[in-house]
Amino acid sequence: MRNIILLLFIALAIPTLISAQPLDPVEWEVSVKKETDDLYTVFFKAKLDKGWHMYSQKVVETDEIAPTPTEFTYNSDGKNYILVGETKEPKGIEKFDNIFEMEVKYFEKKATFSQQIKLVDKNLKKIKAEVYFSVCDDEKCLAPESVKFDINLSGIVKESTGDIESITEEDKEKSESLVIDLKGRDTYPSEQVEEKSYFNIFVLGFLGGLIALLTPCVFPMIPLTVSFFTKGAKDRKKGMFNAVLYGFFIFAIYLLLSLPFHLLDSVDPEILNNISTNVVLNTVFFVIFIVFAISFFGYFEITLPASWSNKLDSKANSVGGVIGIFFMALTLALVSFSCTGPILGSLLGGSLSSDGGAMQLSAGMGGFGLALALPFGLFALFPNWLNSLPKSGGWLNAVKVVLGFIELALAFKFLSNADLVEHWGILKREVFIAIWIIIGLGLVLYLFGKIRFPHDSPIKKLSVGRKTLGIITLAFVIYLIPGLTNTAYANLKLLSGFPPPLFYSIYEKESHGPLGLNAYTDFDAGVKAAKAQNKPIMIDFTGWACVNCRKMEEQVWSYPDIINVLKNDYILISLYVDDRKKLSKEEGFKFLKPDGRVKEIRTVGDKWATFQTINFQNNSQPYYVLVDSEMNLLNKTTAYTPDSGEYLDWLQTGLKNFKK
Repeated sequence: MRNIILLLFIALAIPTLISAQPLDPVEWEVSVKKETDDLYTVFFKAKLDKGWHMYSQKVVETDEIAPTPTEFTYNSDGKNYILVGETKEPKGIEKFDNIFEMEVKYFEKKATFSQQIKLVDKNLKKIKAEVYFSVCDDEKCLAPESVKFDINLSGIVKESTGDIESITEEDKEKSESLVIDLKGRDTYPSEQVEEKSYFNIFVLGFLGGLIALLTPCVFPMIPLTVSFFTKGAKDRKKGMFNAVLYGFFIFAIYLLLSLPFHLLDSVDPEILNNISTNVVLNTVFFVIFIVFAISFFGYFEITLPASWSNKLDSKANSVGGVIGIFFMALTLALVSFSCTGPILGSLLGGSLSSDGGAMQLSAGMGGFGLALALPFGLFALFPNWLNSLPKSGGWLNAVKVVLGFIELALAFKFLSNADLVEHWGILKREVFIAIWIIIGLGLVLYLFGKIRFPHDSPIKKLSVGRKTLGIITLAFVIYLIPGLTNTAYANLKLLSGFPPPLFYSIYEKESHGPLGLNAYTDFDAGVKAAKAQNKPIMIDFTGWACVNCRKMEEQVWSYPDIINVLKNDYILISLYVDDRKKLSKEEGFKFLKPDGRVKEIRTVGDKWATFQTINFQNNSQPYYVLVDSEMNLLNKTTAYTPDSGEYLDWLQTGLKNFKK
C-alpha cells in the first residue's frame, strides 16, 4: 500500500514539475556532408513541437515591431575556411500579420537550414556555429535563445555547453543579483492555459445559415418541401423520416464542401495560408464581394447553370428512395446558390484569413448546413408550426438588400488585407472606418425608405423590424465615428481585427510605453518608484516581436477600466526579453544554467529573459506578475488573457490583496 501511495504521489507530482519548467519546444540536430576534399555542407535541422513556429532569417528591416529573425553565425575569419553563399532555408509559410503590419515567413513542425563551407586550411578538423532564434505558438512567444555547436568535419557534432571553468566570482555575483526573494509562491500558483475550440466559428456559421433561411431563394422552399414529404407519403411516419433525412443530407452536403480544403491542407499546409495572404487573391475576393453586393441589390442574379439543377431534379424523381432524397437536397443547394453563395463566400474568405484553416472552415460549414437543415426536420416533426410562418413577400427582398450592404462592407476588408501587405497606404485605418460609416449610412437610409432598389416594393408604412434594424445600424455608425479621431476612443475594441491596426493610421503615433502608459524598462528603477509612491507593481514580461503581447495591449489593456487601473493604481515595469541593445562590458556576464550550459548575458533581452526564468521558472511571453515593493506576490501569475473582464478581475484582486 505504501508503494502504491508513493507511485500515485509521483504520478500526480510529475505534471506539476513539468509545468514549472521553462518550455523547450525546439530540438536541434546538426550533421555534416562532405561534398569534395575541401567542400562541406552543414545541415541544421530544427524539430518543433506541435503548435510552435520559428521565424525566417529574412525579416523586413523596420523601426516598428517585427518578428525575431533566425540568425546563424560561424567562427570563420577567412583564414581557416570561408562561407559559400548564405545559409539556405526551406520554403516555409508566408503570411501577412496584422500586428506586425508586414508579410512574415515562419516554419512549423520542422525546418532544415544548410550552409556550404570551403576549407582554406585543408587540415582544419572542427568549426563552431551559433544559431539565434525565437519561437511562438498561438498564445505566447519564448525569449530569443542562442545555441552553440562544436562541429567536427568528420561528422561528430555536439552542442557546446560553454566553458564552465571560465565563470568568475564576479559572474556568480551578477547572476545572484538577478534573484529576487519572491514570497507567496504556494498561495498563488501559475496560470493554466485552456485549449481553444472551434465552437465560435461553428456558431458564426450557424448564424449565417439562419440568415440564408430568410432569403427569397430558401424561405419559400420550407413549407413546399415539408408539405411534399408529410402529405405525399402514404405513411405519415415515413414522410416525417424522409423530411428529417432530407435535412440531414443538406447538413452533410455543406460539410462535404469543406473536404477538398482538408486534402489541400494535408498535401501542403502552406496552401491555405498562402490563399489568405496572397495580394492577388485578396484583390480578387474584393471584386467578387462587390459583385455579390450588386447582385443582392437586385441589378442582376448570380445562378449556377440551369442544366445542373434540372439534371439533379430528374435524378431525384427517377431514382427515388434514400438516393432520390439526397439528390433533392443537392438540388436545393444548387437552386439556392444565388442567395447562399455570397454568405458561403464570406465564410470561406473569413476562415482562410485566419489561422484555423480547413478545420475552422469545416466547423463553419457544419454550422451553416445545420441551420439550413433544422427547419425541414423540425417542421416535419411538428407540421402545425407551418401555420406560424410569415408569408413570403417584399420583406424577403429587403433581407437580400441588407445582406448586400454587409457584403459591400466585407469587400473592403479583403482590399485592406492587400493594402497592408503591399503598403499601398490607400486604406489607412481612418479611411477604412470612413468607408464603413458611408456604407452604414446608406443602409440606414434604405431601411427608413429613403433609397430603393430594382426589386423593392413600395413602402406604405415602415415595419417595426425595419425601424429597429435602422436604429441599431445608426447606433453602430455613431459608434464608428470616434474611430476617425486621434483620441483614446479611436480603438473601437468591439471591431478588433476588422479595421487596419491602430498604428496604420493617417496620424503620427508617439508613445514611450504601451498605449502611452508610463512604463519602466528597468526592474530596479520600477521597484524604487513603487516604494516612493506606495503602489503595487505589475511586471510585464514582453517582447518587441511578441504578437500576443501586442494583442493584449491593443485589445485588452485598452479597455477603459483596465487602462485606468494600470495608469493610476500600478507601477508598470515592461521588461523586453528580445531587446538586442548591447550591455556594457561591466554589465555583461556569464550565467551558469541549471542544465550545466553557460549562457552569455550580452544584451538587455538576455538579462530580462534570464531574470524571468530564474525567478518564475517560465520563459514565455506575455507573462504578467503582480507584486508589492517587498516582492510579495499579490495574485497568481497570468499570461495571454483575451477576456478583458477576467483580466480586470485579476488586476483588482491584486489591488485588494495589496491593500490588505
